[in-house]
Amino acid sequence: MPAATNTDLIEFNGWTLRVRRSEARSPRLLVMLHGWTGDENSMWVFARGLPSDYWIIAPRAPHPADPSGYSWRPPQPQSFGRPSLDAMRPAADALIQLIDEYSASVTHSGQCQMDAQQFDLMGFSQGAAMTNVMGMIHPERVRKMGVLAGFVPSGLEEMIAKKPLAGKEVFVAHGTLDQMIPIDRARASIGLLEQAGAQVVYCEDEVGHKLSANCLRALETYLKD
Repeated sequence: MPAATNTDLIEFNGWTLRVRRSEARSPRLLVMLHGWTGDENSMWVFARGLPSDYWIIAPRAPHPADPSGYSWRPPQPQSFGRPSLDAMRPAADALIQLIDEYSASVTHSGQCQMDAQQFDLMGFSQGAAMTNVMGMIHPERVRKMGVLAGFVPSGLEEMIAKKPLAGKEVFVAHGTLDQMIPIDRARASIGLLEQAGAQVVYCEDEVGHKLSANCLRALETYLKD
């Protein structure tokens, strides 16, 4: 996928990131997580209509994927499409460290005052699963969650019972024609998010493994509020 305009590709502490800077003195931070076989260029189609006060980063996942691109967990062919918390947690914790170090670096450089103690997060497919993981294990850090064509990974049952998402509004979008992650799995994941205390804002449309135009507008409205 072509790189987005008005963005920069950077290397930071071992990560590859695509960044859209903001002119705001105290910008909001949005982190976008690509899906399996994606990379730092994959998510920018979702960012075109987002407010200019967002400082946006899209990191490249740490593990290579077959046949190309990257993944948020190590290769596990026997559990394709069914990643667990244990498989994804190392990357989730590494992302928190990245966000802390990157935001501190931006602030220290004088570009802006970036407070990343709370940030917004959205992901597509496997990146949506990672969004759910990060929201569950670091609820105090994640302000808004956009779960696009994704699911709740296994292994989160104990955390769900503690209602880590209580009072948090979570946006979920899914296509009824999705053959990669069937709609029934998405609807079951909504139930798990609600059990975790989330108030789910749900957009469903007659599309495959993608985000419809209607749901993209709904996502933009959710993030602008």
